[in-house]
Amino acid sequence: MMLALVDIQSGNLHSVENALRAAAGTDIVVTADPELISRADRIVLPGVGAFGACAANLRAIDGLEGALRQRVLSEGAPFLGICVGMQLLADHGDELGYHRGLGWFGGSVRRLDPSGTDAKVPHMGWNDVRPHGDHPLIPAGEAYFLHSFAYEGEAVIAETEHAGPVTAAIGRDNIVGVQFHPEKSQRYGLDLLARFLKWRP
Repeated sequence: MMLALVDIQSGNLHSVENALRAAAGTDIVVTADPELISRADRIVLPGVGAFGACAANLRAIDGLEGALRQRVLSEGAPFLGICVGMQLLADHGDELGYHRGLGWFGGSVRRLDPSGTDAKVPHMGWNDVRPHGDHPLIPAGEAYFLHSFAYEGEAVIAETEHAGPVTAAIGRDNIVGVQFHPEKSQRYGLDLLARFLKWRP
């Protein structure tokens, strides 16, 4: 099994790679090569930083968006988006202007607004993950979050709480995205990655 860890120069690549290896991933290829991604058995898209910068980095690689769409949407390869890698699945993001996402899920990414509460932005630290129903990858537990913007839209499969409900995970068919960082979430995160490596949606 070859897993493609997509390199869009977002900063947290090596920590995600190390966590995947700790979760028993063996054949992990860190790449932005559309040809390799088009042959990957599983794909992980991590991301940190600004939505627009991550989207621009992805689209700067000729053929990458098309390879992801073909392999994931058309051919059904299991896909995991992490943090901004999850947010990019939305139609658009409003961080530092309007930026087009991949459009795989109908939704938008907007700044957290906990006004009138003691909650701070960014939302940083450990928080509960509360699933909506049963999903094989996302059980109840605690995970590590670090974000100022959050997804709002369809296919929410788990929430957390930060001055109101905040999307913790989205999913449909062979695609899952998580707002939290599995690579920083100790046993909960490693178990999630191990399940993803075995997942057959």
